[in-house]
Amino acid sequence: MKNKILNILKNKLVRFFIVSGINTVFGYSLFALLTYLGLHYILAIIISTVIGILFNFKTIGLLVFKTHNNGLILRFFGVYGVNCVFNVGGLTLLKWVGLSTYSGQAILVVPLGVMGFLMNKTFVFNVKEKGGNALPILNDEFI
Repeated sequence: MKNKILNILKNKLVRFFIVSGINTVFGYSLFALLTYLGLHYILAIIISTVIGILFNFKTIGLLVFKTHNNGLILRFFGVYGVNCVFNVGGLTLLKWVGLSTYSGQAILVVPLGVMGFLMNKTFVFNVKEKGGNALPILNDEFI
Protein backbone atom coordinates (compact mmCIF):
# COMPACT_ATOMS: atom_id res chain seq x y z
CA MET A 1 0.00 0.00 0.00
CA LYS A 2 2.81 2.39 0.93
CA ASN A 3 4.54 1.73 -2.41
CA LYS A 4 1.29 2.37 -4.31
CA ILE A 5 0.88 5.73 -2.59
CA LEU A 6 4.51 6.64 -3.27
CA ASN A 7 4.10 5.71 -6.94
CA ILE A 8 0.96 7.85 -7.20
CA LEU A 9 2.83 10.77 -5.62
CA LYS A 10 5.53 10.52 -8.30
CA ASN A 11 2.98 11.79 -10.80
CA LYS A 12 3.46 15.54 -11.19
CA LEU A 13 -0.21 16.18 -11.98
CA VAL A 14 -1.28 14.42 -8.77
CA ARG A 15 1.29 16.40 -6.76
CA PHE A 16 0.10 19.59 -8.49
CA PHE A 17 -3.49 19.05 -7.36
CA ILE A 18 -2.45 18.13 -3.81
CA VAL A 19 -0.21 21.19 -3.54
CA SER A 20 -2.93 23.36 -5.10
CA GLY A 21 -5.31 22.19 -2.37
CA ILE A 22 -2.77 23.18 0.28
CA ASN A 23 -2.29 26.53 -1.48
CA THR A 24 -6.05 27.14 -1.51
CA VAL A 25 -6.30 26.52 2.22
CA PHE A 26 -3.35 28.88 2.81
CA GLY A 27 -4.78 31.68 0.63
CA TYR A 28 -8.27 31.46 2.07
CA SER A 29 -6.96 31.26 5.63
CA LEU A 30 -4.87 34.36 5.07
CA PHE A 31 -7.88 36.19 3.61
CA ALA A 32 -10.07 35.09 6.55
CA LEU A 33 -7.42 36.16 9.08
CA LEU A 34 -6.98 39.58 7.49
CA THR A 35 -10.73 40.27 7.40
CA TYR A 36 -11.08 38.97 10.97
CA LEU A 37 -8.38 41.46 12.02
CA GLY A 38 -10.51 44.24 10.54
CA LEU A 39 -8.96 44.80 7.12
CA HIS A 40 -11.41 45.83 4.42
CA TYR A 41 -12.24 42.81 2.24
CA ILE A 42 -10.81 44.41 -0.92
CA LEU A 43 -7.46 45.03 0.75
CA ALA A 44 -7.59 41.54 2.26
CA ILE A 45 -8.19 40.06 -1.21
CA ILE A 46 -5.26 41.98 -2.72
CA ILE A 47 -2.84 41.09 0.08
CA SER A 48 -3.89 37.44 0.31
CA THR A 49 -3.75 37.06 -3.48
CA VAL A 50 -0.24 38.48 -3.81
CA ILE A 51 1.11 36.55 -0.83
CA GLY A 52 -0.81 33.48 -2.00
CA ILE A 53 0.77 33.62 -5.47
CA LEU A 54 4.24 33.94 -3.94
CA PHE A 55 3.50 31.00 -1.61
CA ASN A 56 2.10 28.99 -4.54
CA PHE A 57 5.19 29.75 -6.63
CA LYS A 58 7.47 28.30 -3.98
CA THR A 59 5.33 25.25 -3.17
CA ILE A 60 4.58 24.36 -6.79
CA GLY A 61 8.17 25.02 -7.82
CA LEU A 62 9.66 22.92 -5.02
CA LEU A 63 7.09 20.18 -4.44
CA VAL A 64 5.83 19.63 -7.98
CA PHE A 65 8.61 20.66 -10.36
CA LYS A 66 11.56 20.42 -7.94
CA THR A 67 13.16 23.75 -8.77
CA HIS A 68 14.49 26.61 -6.64
CA ASN A 69 14.73 29.04 -9.59
CA ASN A 70 13.20 32.32 -8.36
CA GLY A 71 13.81 33.90 -11.77
CA LEU A 72 10.65 32.18 -13.04
CA ILE A 73 8.31 34.29 -10.90
CA LEU A 74 7.19 36.66 -13.70
CA ARG A 75 6.24 33.73 -15.90
CA PHE A 76 4.31 32.27 -12.96
CA PHE A 77 2.37 35.53 -12.54
CA GLY A 78 1.67 35.40 -16.30
CA VAL A 79 0.20 31.91 -16.00
CA TYR A 80 -2.01 33.15 -13.15
CA GLY A 81 -3.17 36.02 -15.36
CA VAL A 82 -4.04 33.76 -18.31
CA ASN A 83 -5.77 31.27 -16.02
CA CYS A 84 -7.78 34.11 -14.47
CA VAL A 85 -8.96 35.29 -17.91
CA PHE A 86 -10.10 31.75 -18.79
CA ASN A 87 -11.78 31.43 -15.39
CA VAL A 88 -13.75 34.65 -15.86
CA GLY A 89 -14.65 33.77 -19.46
CA GLY A 90 -15.68 30.24 -18.60
CA LEU A 91 -17.73 31.30 -15.62
CA THR A 92 -19.42 34.04 -17.64
CA LEU A 93 -20.34 31.50 -20.31
CA LEU A 94 -21.65 28.99 -17.77
CA LYS A 95 -23.71 31.69 -16.05
CA TRP A 96 -25.06 32.72 -19.46
CA VAL A 97 -26.38 29.18 -20.01
CA GLY A 98 -28.11 29.29 -16.63
CA LEU A 99 -25.72 27.85 -14.07
CA SER A 100 -25.13 29.53 -10.74
CA THR A 101 -21.80 31.11 -9.91
CA TYR A 102 -20.98 28.33 -7.46
CA SER A 103 -21.90 25.41 -9.69
CA GLY A 104 -20.15 27.04 -12.65
CA GLN A 105 -16.98 27.56 -10.63
CA ALA A 106 -17.16 23.96 -9.37
CA ILE A 107 -17.33 22.73 -12.97
CA LEU A 108 -14.30 24.83 -13.92
CA VAL A 109 -12.03 23.71 -11.07
CA VAL A 110 -10.59 20.61 -12.75
CA PRO A 111 -10.22 21.98 -16.31
CA LEU A 112 -8.61 25.17 -15.00
CA GLY A 113 -6.35 23.11 -12.74
CA VAL A 114 -5.20 20.95 -15.64
CA MET A 115 -4.70 24.05 -17.77
CA GLY A 116 -2.68 25.67 -14.95
CA PHE A 117 -0.55 22.55 -14.65
CA LEU A 118 0.11 22.40 -18.40
CA MET A 119 0.96 26.11 -18.61
CA ASN A 120 3.29 25.88 -15.59
CA LYS A 121 4.91 22.74 -16.99
CA THR A 122 5.36 24.28 -20.45
CA PHE A 123 5.99 27.99 -19.88
CA VAL A 124 7.28 28.38 -16.31
CA PHE A 125 9.06 25.33 -15.00
CA ASN A 126 10.48 24.13 -18.31
CA VAL A 127 14.06 24.88 -17.30
CA LYS A 128 16.29 22.70 -19.40
CA GLU A 129 18.18 20.45 -17.02
CA LYS A 130 20.15 17.23 -17.49
CA GLY A 131 20.03 17.55 -21.26
CA GLY A 132 16.24 17.32 -21.35
CA ASN A 133 13.90 18.70 -23.95
CA ALA A 134 13.32 22.45 -23.67
CA LEU A 135 9.56 21.79 -23.90
CA PRO A 136 8.90 19.19 -21.19
CA ILE A 137 5.38 18.62 -22.53
CA LEU A 138 7.10 16.68 -25.31
CA ASN A 139 9.19 14.57 -22.94
CA ASP A 140 8.41 10.99 -21.99
CA GLU A 141 7.89 12.16 -18.40
CA PHE A 142 5.10 14.56 -19.38
CA ILE A 143 3.12 13.87 -16.24
